[in-house]
Formats: sequence, structure tokens, C-alpha cells
Amino acid sequence: MADTVSSAEAPALLGARGYPAALEWIARRAEAFVIPLAALVVGMALFSLFIALVGKSPVLLYETMWRGGFGSWFSIQNSLSRAAPLLLAALCVALPARLGLVVIGGEGAIVLGGVSAAAIGVMLSGAPSFIVILAMGVAGLAAGGIWIGAFGALRHYRAVNETISSLLMAYIAIALMNQLVEGPLRDPASLNKPSTQPLADIYRIGNIPGMEVHWGLAVGVVACVLSWVLIEKTRWGFAARIAGGNVRAAQVQGLAVGPLIVGFTALAGGFAGLAGMLEVAAVQGSANGSLAAGYGYTGILVAFLARHNPLAIIPVAILLGGIDASGGLIQRRMDLPDATVLVLQGMLFIVILLSETLYGRFKAFNPDLWRRAS
Repeated sequence: MADTVSSAEAPALLGARGYPAALEWIARRAEAFVIPLAALVVGMALFSLFIALVGKSPVLLYETMWRGGFGSWFSIQNSLSRAAPLLLAALCVALPARLGLVVIGGEGAIVLGGVSAAAIGVMLSGAPSFIVILAMGVAGLAAGGIWIGAFGALRHYRAVNETISSLLMAYIAIALMNQLVEGPLRDPASLNKPSTQPLADIYRIGNIPGMEVHWGLAVGVVACVLSWVLIEKTRWGFAARIAGGNVRAAQVQGLAVGPLIVGFTALAGGFAGLAGMLEVAAVQGSANGSLAAGYGYTGILVAFLARHNPLAIIPVAILLGGIDASGGLIQRRMDLPDATVLVLQGMLFIVILLSETLYGRFKAFNPDLWRRAS
């Protein structure tokens, strides 16, 4: 007689939505791709409407955007250079998000990491280049890690909302950086644009061989890969996912939630501080007001579009880097301000937030609705 599956055994073969388990596995991964892609398409459609209302051609705009970001080898290299800090800035958002935290003050960690690295580079002038560059990297990591880690500690031990505290304190960090570069760390020769003393050439980070892209891109990619390994393949990542789903359940399981929150936020801030160090050592050559270029805020959009997946951050950062790189060409060819790309980024951010809000409100996405309907 053929084997049959009893009614008691049947639910074990089905996922939470009533799909076969294998099909649900595919559906989950399809959602991770389809939802941000749909948000991207909707955001660009809304932006097209906005461009049409100001009397410009959306088709010409996107053609120009493509040319400016990816239309030539020079454009691609420019896009990759702009993507480098976005990789690390996005990790500052994505890592705490796995614990259910929304940290959006990465801009503060970037500027503090940059000015700390610049100060160390000037202080150790004359030492071997390897030692100085390593010390600058440690300084950037430490400054950013302490800054963002403090918000994690405040969240756990004093119930201070990390979203508000990290955002508001970012402005304090920028003001502190300006105070330092216009005061005790200022190079007397920097008349029109206050900055620290420039780094010697031997302390600058060069380009990847064969490319006009600095090594910060490789650092960012490695950081994303290592972050994915941390989250998906280690017990700390597993503990973070449990705590992010239900803090009380994590505490019942005996997990040290407080140190976990502080550790993840400090690591996230360290990545943002490293982005500031790379801007100083590879791009600016000194710490100045250009450190507050908005990479921390664009990193928020990158992280949300990637749905806080460190590996997905890599292509999304390159895409956003290309959009940012096209601003100058859009200004010259279409007589639009270069800040037009910021309007697009803002629309994309609104749409991705709406998509995350709506996610789970439909039967196809929400397991609880499947169970209620059954």
C-alpha cells in the first residue's frame, strides 16, 4: 500500500504562508529582490513626473544620468570612487538594523573619524608610512566606534531613542569638527578654506593598479563581505538576529543583549569613522568642511534599498554612486542644478520607507494573515 501523509504531518511540509516549504524559501528570497526593485522603479517614475512638470525630458535626464555615471570608463571610475564611502556608511545603518535599531547619525562618525585620522597623521609625521596609515585607520575606527557605540549604550541602559540621538548629535559632531579645523588643528596656510595640515604624499592612500579608484573601494567591499559573514555565519550574528526579533526572548535565552547592542553599534560606527579616514587619506589630503558631504545620509538610503543585507549594499552603493556622479553632467547639459540627484534620492527614500511599511500588510507577505484565513 502506498505511503500517505497524515493530516498531522501535512503542516510540517508547509511554510507559514501555506506554501510548500521549498516554494516559500524561494518566495522569501524573491521578495528581498522584488521589493527594493519595485521601490526603485516607482521612485524613478515619480521623479520622471517631477522632471516633466519643470519642463524637461525625463528620457533625456535618465540618458544623461547613465552617461554621467556609467557611460564611459572615466565615468565608471568616478562612480566607484563615490561608492567607496557609501559602502562603509551603509554598514553603519545595516548592522544596528539587525538588532532592530535605526541609527541614522553616521555622518557624525564620518567627520569625527576623518578629523581624528588627520590629527594622528600630522602628529606622527616622520614615522614610517605603514605605521602612520595604520594608526590613522585605528583612529578613524575608534572615533566612529565610540561615537555611535555611545548611542547604543544610551538606547539599552537609558532607553534613549537611538534614531533621534544619533541624528541630532551628528550636527554636534560636524560643529566639533569645524571648531577643530578652524582652531587648534588649523593649518595657517589654509586661508580661504580652513583645514588641517595636509598629509605628506607617503601617508596618502593610492589607487588600485590600473584604475583611477582609490583603495577605499576594496576596503569597503571587504568590510561588506566580513559583515555578512559576521551576521550569517557566526554565533554573534545569530544572537543579533534573535535580539532584533524579540529582545525579551533573547534575554530568556540568556543572551547578553546590552553588550551585543553596544558591540554592534560600535562596529557600525567604526566603519563610518573608517570612511572618514579614507576620505582624508585618499581624497582630501586633510580634514576640512568637505568631510560633511552627506555620505552618511546617502548611506541610509543605500542600506534601506539593500534591505540591510551587507552583500546587497555593494551593488546598491555603486548605483547610488553613479547617480551622484552624474550630477555635474546633468547641470551642464540640461540646465538643472546638480542637486537634482538629491531630489531623486529623497523620492527613492520616501518610496522605500513606504514599501517597508506596506510590507507584511498583505496576505501574500504576512504569515499571520495566512494563519487567520485558514
